[in-house]
Amino acid sequence: MQAKNNSLLSYKPLGTALLSIAITAGLFVIFGSNGWGMSAENEQAIGEISRWCERVSGGFFREPVNTLGNLGFVITGLYMFYKLAQDATSGSGVKMFGSSAIAVLYASASTFLGPGSMAMHGTHTPFGAWLDNVSMITYILILWLYNLKRLIGFSLKTYFTVYSLLLGWFAYSYWFIDGGLGIGVNLFELSIGLWIATEVLVKFPTIYGRVGSGFAVLLTQQLFGNPVINALQNFQDNWEMLLYFAPALIPNIQSTTTKKYTPWFFLGFASFFGALLIWGTGVPDHPWCNPDSLLQAHMVWHLMCSVATLCFFNLYRTEQLNKK
Repeated sequence: MQAKNNSLLSYKPLGTALLSIAITAGLFVIFGSNGWGMSAENEQAIGEISRWCERVSGGFFREPVNTLGNLGFVITGLYMFYKLAQDATSGSGVKMFGSSAIAVLYASASTFLGPGSMAMHGTHTPFGAWLDNVSMITYILILWLYNLKRLIGFSLKTYFTVYSLLLGWFAYSYWFIDGGLGIGVNLFELSIGLWIATEVLVKFPTIYGRVGSGFAVLLTQQLFGNPVINALQNFQDNWEMLLYFAPALIPNIQSTTTKKYTPWFFLGFASFFGALLIWGTGVPDHPWCNPDSLLQAHMVWHLMCSVATLCFFNLYRTEQLNKK
């Protein structure tokens, strides 16, 4: 009986996720049936072409194709909850992140990306835009803060405290101040850079890793269409680039874990940055834009990003503590 109860408890996060999705769907129906309310100032009128190429609809969703493409996050997120439940009922327990709490947070944030983005594309309201941006920060903070946890060795309590403070401040400032934390910083882009820099340090805890971590971010930026020289020429608007080099200053870096980067890191990297290239084609002034097509570039962006979250989920499931 005890084993059966433990098994049921292992599936509780999955059940909670399913219930949350059902409640969210119900809220969509309630508010959508009333027409969503006032659109955000930067959104187009019904019948016009939206910021993401698809023609704005007067139906239930303002961008039906781009909205429903976010179901990819929901499906992959639920799969993560299922795999974590299987891990919990196995003899070895949950392996991911060395903590079931962070593992469940990752699955939750990955799933939340779906409803968050659906709220923006489906409603065109200020609240939808806020929820979309909050969902992205909810996800991306997990990765680089976890790498810092490994590099510095701070506690699980500290991890969740810092995570909650950063997420809370972003959510507050985006709604009441601006999207740049009140200091002109794009936290999502900065977090991607910090993730790359800290990942280099986790993999190469040497002087070469320290020197190369920040430059790896700049190289990635250059490869994907954001010339570094342009950023340097407008340094007053891009001063946060300096923060990419901050993790290299962490003292006493040592490798405490090992991950199998092949194939999941490279598949995830290719999925996300491939999606980023496709994202650039899903705008009204791009020659490939067809606002009435059932295949929208921004929908593909969502689907490929959901694949990336799953690839990184599988990557961190390979992590093991180094033997002393």
